[in-house]
Formats: sequence, structure tokens, C-alpha cells
Amino acid sequence: MTTPISILLVDDQPERAAMVGEQLTAAGYNLLAQLSSAEGLLFQVERHRPDIVLIDIESPDRDILESLSVINQHNPTPVAMFSARGGAEFITSAVEAGVSAYMAEGLSAERVAPAIEIAMAQFRSYQHLRQSLQRTQQQLDERKIIERAKGLLMARKNISEQAAHQTLRTLAMNSNSTMRNVAEQIVEHLQTPAK
Repeated sequence: MTTPISILLVDDQPERAAMVGEQLTAAGYNLLAQLSSAEGLLFQVERHRPDIVLIDIESPDRDILESLSVINQHNPTPVAMFSARGGAEFITSAVEAGVSAYMAEGLSAERVAPAIEIAMAQFRSYQHLRQSLQRTQQQLDERKIIERAKGLLMARKNISEQAAHQTLRTLAMNSNSTMRNVAEQIVEHLQTPAK
């Protein structure tokens, strides 16, 4: 048996929120909380740790986008936004702030499940891409520092690139460390201070 998807619902229309909440529960979702505004959204996401945040606000503003941007940076969570405000500029800003799925119409029972699936799939895809980019950046940074350390060793000891690489490798093995750590130490110690 799979755990039901947990949802934090933000809806500024109490009647609609109650109806949507009932529909979500009836459809097997776990409704963690219902908020009538995006005020305190960051705290609520941190507190409840939902699988997804559903937002249906008549006139979402910059404050909600700023909150979503902070959530996206510190506690990435899929977000599906339903809003009649559908201008291209606002939608772009919403996506940049971390909205995974944007529906330019209000929330309704028949739109909920597909929106949740889309938002969660988009979110997973984005997170995978983000992690891949971070790994690539770390590898590039590592390669840069190792090349810098090899260059310093070659210049100071008058040795070949292969010998410098072997020196780094040997130092890493002997100190039970990584080549990156050894390279950072070598750069720190051998680099001449700028005058």
C-alpha cells in the first residue's frame, strides 16, 4: 500500500477551499492543512513538509512569488498554481520562483489529479537536472583546482605534468584524502601572494 500524497492547500476563497479539501480527501489525498492566504507559507511548508503545495489565489502577487522562491531555494517542494491571472510575464515569474505547474484557470475537481501529477513530474525532472548541474560544476571545480596544483608543482619542482599528477595521487593516498583536498592544500601553500 502506497502512502497518499500529502497536500498543503492555499486558497483565498473559503467555500471553494472547503469543497476542494473535501474532494482531495475523497480522492485519497492527505490534506495536511488549508491556508486562506500565502502569509506564513514558508513556515507552513517547513512545518508540514507536504509532498506538494496547491495554490489557488485570485490575485497572486510578488509576495507569494518571493515566498515560493525562498521555498524553492531552501526546502524545494512541488507547487501547482491555479490562477485566473494568466499573463505570460507573471507565469514566467511564477515558474522562475519554483512553480512546477501553472493552470490559468481556477482549481476544480477534474483538474486536481492531472495538475498534481504534472507538477510532481516537472519537479522531479527539474531536481534531477539541478543535481546533475551541481555534480558537473563540482567536477569542473575539482578539475580546475587539480590542474592549478599540478601547474604549481611543475613550476616549483621542475617536473612533468605526469609526475605532478602522480605526486598528487601519492599524497592523496598517503594522507587518506581526496586529490581535490590535497590540490587545495598545495595551491594554498605554494601559491605566491599577489604583490
